[in-house]
Amino acid sequence: MSDFDPIDWIARFDPDTLDDANLHAAKRCLLDLLGVAAAATDTELAKIATRYVSVQHAGARPLLFARGSASETGVALHGAWLIDALDAHDGQVLTKGHAGVALLPGLLAYAEAESLSGRAFLGLLALGYEIATRAGIALHATACDYHTSGAWNALAVAALGGKLIGLDRDQLREALGIAEFYGPRSQMMRCIEHPTMVKDGSGWGAMAGVAASLLAREGFTGAPAITVTGNDVDDIWQDLGQRWYLQEQYFKAYPVCRWAQPAVEAALSLRDAVGDAARIVQIDVHTFHEGVCLATANPETTEAAQYSLPWPVACAVATGQVNASSVTDSLTDPALQALARRIVMHRHADYDARFPAERWAHVNMTLTDGSVLESLPCEARGNPSNPLSDQELEHKYQRLAEPVLGEAASGLRDTVMRLEHGSVRDLLRYLRQ
Repeated sequence: MSDFDPIDWIARFDPDTLDDANLHAAKRCLLDLLGVAAAATDTELAKIATRYVSVQHAGARPLLFARGSASETGVALHGAWLIDALDAHDGQVLTKGHAGVALLPGLLAYAEAESLSGRAFLGLLALGYEIATRAGIALHATACDYHTSGAWNALAVAALGGKLIGLDRDQLREALGIAEFYGPRSQMMRCIEHPTMVKDGSGWGAMAGVAASLLAREGFTGAPAITVTGNDVDDIWQDLGQRWYLQEQYFKAYPVCRWAQPAVEAALSLRDAVGDAARIVQIDVHTFHEGVCLATANPETTEAAQYSLPWPVACAVATGQVNASSVTDSLTDPALQALARRIVMHRHADYDARFPAERWAHVNMTLTDGSVLESLPCEARGNPSNPLSDQELEHKYQRLAEPVLGEAASGLRDTVMRLEHGSVRDLLRYLRQ
């Protein structure tokens, strides 16, 4: 057992000391999360979330991109539900899940965050990615089931809240234990097989994390957090402050499950050769087991569309893009429905062996003249190894945010990208319109 104490390190971390490279990475994450949140405001899940927290979590804290207010726990629940409503936010391969979706709403839930400098806010966001990612890796390494992101991103929200409200080291230890115990260790594959609004559990994770910090302040106990201090996960926490998992998040090019995106890239690579999608007799997709599980060909809801592989592949081939409209307004398009039904999925042993660190797919398209087009093996874009550039990420943000925020989208983008020179209040005036 090492002498290194991750909880002590978290308690001592000074967010104002974050270096420039990580500040820039944090701004990329923040901008991407806000674009997804803005675009998700018109989903049915977002509307239900606003109504629910306004009544059941009544309070005075303003909601993200919505009229009304709620308590600290309600703001966190609403914000994470909102971002999770459109599956286009950042993630990390070893966690098989998402951190930022809970971290940002968790930070915004606390009144204490409003007095932060922009640099300190970005520093805390960066800290959250370090805690959440390690907690996710640790939980996957020690639990036999595949659980949703809320099971582990709750710990990071509790830690950030603890620092904001001034918990001491012992109280922080209790907060992490409470969050670990109450975090929703819910069944991810059940939601893959039966897509609904429960999604990735991050709404409940954000809410549990905020509640954990507030409970610890009152003297409620819950330690230890065994995914942080257990001997069998010691090696996962040893490099805090040395290896920055913030730099190892991926960004999605499309608002669908990451497991479907390698197949989308493979399909797009053949689109010019196909020409008219009506020429396609069958599309054979070869990918890893978890991708094959995304089996719904003709989704009837936004949630089912986001957890489908055939649907975004059909959209990519027929329209050349997969966007927010693809998983909302386009679901009743008969031509897309027919094309999606001509997609057959196959499990590929080599791709299975490379998951979760890598996600691969290739496609074969059989045409009406009997010819077969074959793609190269493809990965999803946006990994650290094939990143979206700043320009591509900003373009994605504008595509998502501008239809909702109008001219304010550009102002918000500029505020985020220079936030280390300003304050959180500069940010909040856009988020509460």
